[in-house]
Amino acid sequence: MANYPLNISHFIGEWGGISLGFMEVIGLGASVEVIEFRDGSSPESALQKMPGLKKYENIIFKRVMNKNDNEFYNWFNTIQMSTVERRDIVISLLDEVHNPVVRWKLKKAFPVRIEYSTLNSTLSAPATELIEVAHEGITVEMN
Repeated sequence: MANYPLNISHFIGEWGGISLGFMEVIGLGASVEVIEFRDGSSPESALQKMPGLKKYENIIFKRVMNKNDNEFYNWFNTIQMSTVERRDIVISLLDEVHNPVVRWKLKKAFPVRIEYSTLNSTLSAPATELIEVAHEGITVEMN
């Protein structure tokens, strides 16, 4: 059996017990801050480097708007002064028979931005909405 590259066009998101399809998921990534230092007694004339805090990218979910489906807005609307409904989110990359091949699990996500497509009377395109979420960690599972 050949080992083909994974196709990025078949995926699904799950949060709060709801499965949602998306046009695009942007920002699945993390980075580590680099701390530079030098001990004054070091014979080296260059800075030493060590890993610092992990930083997680915000994730943007984009989808086609559907009548009577206000899930993005309802979640965004849970934001109060210093509280919000946090959700664990799972994004699954699927194979040709809809089985998860890779899963990205986001911990304690909450919405930070919601945006709707530009309305334009000369375009023939579906209306879209996007929601940007911040989170406190990402894990990746390969099946």
